[in-house]
Amino acid sequence: VQLQASGGGLVQAGGSLTLSCAVSVRTDSTYGMGWFRQAPGKEREFVATINWRGETTLYTDPVKGRFLISRDNAKKTVYLQMNSLKPEDTAVYYCAYRAYYSGRTTSDDYTYWGQGTLVTVSS
Repeated sequence: VQLQASGGGLVQAGGSLTLSCAVSVRTDSTYGMGWFRQAPGKEREFVATINWRGETTLYTDPVKGRFLISRDNAKKTVYLQMNSLKPEDTAVYYCAYRAYYSGRTTSDDYTYWGQGTLVTVSS
């Protein structure tokens, strides 16, 4: 399994960005996906997760109502739409793979990771 995250950049507070994560995986795999982030000097933290069908999602409280995780299984791509961005959202964002959705929010529960994409929100 290989993950390639993209879409990061510099944005002003209140702006939006959409991150993408391309997944190279067997076609019969029904995997769960997550997004995590790591701000400078802080530990990596959970952001959102989604199940195979995209019908079940889970978000960390600070992003609820502002971020939306979605996926297109035909394109093997998972998205994180980020709206109303705040300076505290500044971090390297990582996508992560799990063989099946579990609703788990810890890094150890995910098997494969993308390389990360930097999001910087200016005030």
